[in-house]
Amino acid sequence: MDLTLQTSEVGSRTVVSVGGEIDVYTAPRLRDTITTLVGAGAYDLVIDLSAVDFLDSTGLGVLVGGLKKVRSHDGSLVLVCNQDRLLKIFKITGLSKVFAIHPDQASAFA
Repeated sequence: MDLTLQTSEVGSRTVVSVGGEIDVYTAPRLRDTITTLVGAGAYDLVIDLSAVDFLDSTGLGVLVGGLKKVRSHDGSLVLVCNQDRLLKIFKITGLSKVFAIHPDQASAFA
């Protein structure tokens, strides 16, 4: 399966809706998207993983790298994730303590 990326502006935040699989082959596209957004001055990102079917360690690394990029500009990166299998990955790796993870976009903006 391929990776789909769609960006939109919601208020002062930029939403990146991700679909498909984030793995060693597709993660660079997500990294490039985040890098481009931060380079353009978007420092408050919401990464919506609701339509992600698979996430490997490369994808986790891209998300951590994105968090570091926005934090260097006093920004934020929050995740939208409601799938138990992905939430388990964040919990096992300890990244559930690093990222603010919300079940839907509405709560991410609250």
